[in-house]
Amino acid sequence: MRRLILPICLMLGACMPGSPGDVTSRAAMPELGTMPAARTFPVPRPTAPQRANAEIVRDFMDLSMKLESGRELPVLTRFETPITVQVTGAPPPTLQSDLSRLLHRLRSEAGIDIRQVSGPANITIETVSRADIRRELPQAACFVVPNISRLSEYRSAKRSRLTAWSGLQTRRKAAVFIPNDTSPQEVRDCLHEELAQALGPLNDLYRLPDSVFNDDNVHTVLTGFDMLILRAYYAPELHSGMSRRAVAARLPTLIARLNPAGERIAPQPVPDTPRAWIRAIQSALGPGTGNAQRRLAAEKALSIAKTIGWTDHRRAFSHYAMGRIVQSTDPALAQTHFAAADAYYRRSAATVLHRAHSSAQLAAYAINQGRGAEALALLDPQIPVAERHENAALLAQLLMMRAEALELSGRVAEARTVRMDSLGWARYGYGADWAVRAKLREVSALSPLKGRNG
Repeated sequence: MRRLILPICLMLGACMPGSPGDVTSRAAMPELGTMPAARTFPVPRPTAPQRANAEIVRDFMDLSMKLESGRELPVLTRFETPITVQVTGAPPPTLQSDLSRLLHRLRSEAGIDIRQVSGPANITIETVSRADIRRELPQAACFVVPNISRLSEYRSAKRSRLTAWSGLQTRRKAAVFIPNDTSPQEVRDCLHEELAQALGPLNDLYRLPDSVFNDDNVHTVLTGFDMLILRAYYAPELHSGMSRRAVAARLPTLIARLNPAGERIAPQPVPDTPRAWIRAIQSALGPGTGNAQRRLAAEKALSIAKTIGWTDHRRAFSHYAMGRIVQSTDPALAQTHFAAADAYYRRSAATVLHRAHSSAQLAAYAINQGRGAEALALLDPQIPVAERHENAALLAQLLMMRAEALELSGRVAEARTVRMDSLGWARYGYGADWAVRAKLREVSALSPLKGRNG
């Protein structure tokens, strides 16, 4: 399982103080007319990893030779033949174009011999309902399993050695289960994360700021770092069945060949993430936890981060989690934590996308306080960041918020244009028209022009 239900952002209404009467009415929402078609992103623009190769070697070993539980794997496993992929079930309309684009990236950026076929394949992508997925793994949005092709096979084999990654010597068959009744972006994000796991790394590392191999769900499409890891995974120097020691011996030279720029960067090693912090974050932001327990968990995560002395994105994420938990009961305290998160994110070029999320929270509060110019200053730099990282849901939200800030600044005609521009991205990021309209109402309710007396 890779994509946990652990949202980082995209829920801003809770930062508004007040009673249910503050929520804008349906009539207060701008007239939209016919919704535009969903927009899609142009050619991908991944950023090459900006870390030392010595760090990337360590990352590869921890991603590829361990499971998420921390258990070490005895050998490296991968597909040793040209890889085929098929789609079954009832795929949503956008899946095929997103899959074709992803397969092209895997071939061109990671050098993997992979193609789609219409019949039996090494990797089967079965599209099923979210309810079907939750019945098997309640905390998963999507998941991947070895040695089977259908969800019905998983139900009967999930407690056997057949579906245990630790029992493999090589990879021959895997199934990826993707929801077919969610937004196009969620489908695409699941494709990227689960197909990458089917092909390569089986672990997630919270210490990685620039990767989908991280359960914080900040990055939603494969990054330049991820493609480097996959390129190394399928390099001729490695093969299935290699021991940890054998992989470690070949890896420094291999990574140097694939990423010569990393040889000129001085290592800045990041400490491992303790399991106690991971459990606290998952309790704070994951499903199935009450509000009081969420706050205690978030406080514990932040306490651990402070005790260790972190100053990286994990310290920032700890503050962000606290802000999320308290924003409905103490908006001013939430802003203190969001500002702290933003300050830590600002320290690294690798966390520009993370900062877009914290800036959105700060801008939401500024809008609610009627400070349109301040909100615009926070939002405007983040819009190209969301676009470059292909996050349509975040991009749509930032544009909707920008429209509200423009209205507060008296730029009503410009606000109307920006709001309409947000809708195409929202159609991809949020899916159904009702979801788009719900997000519009939520963002609109931030504005004092449309709240209590809207």
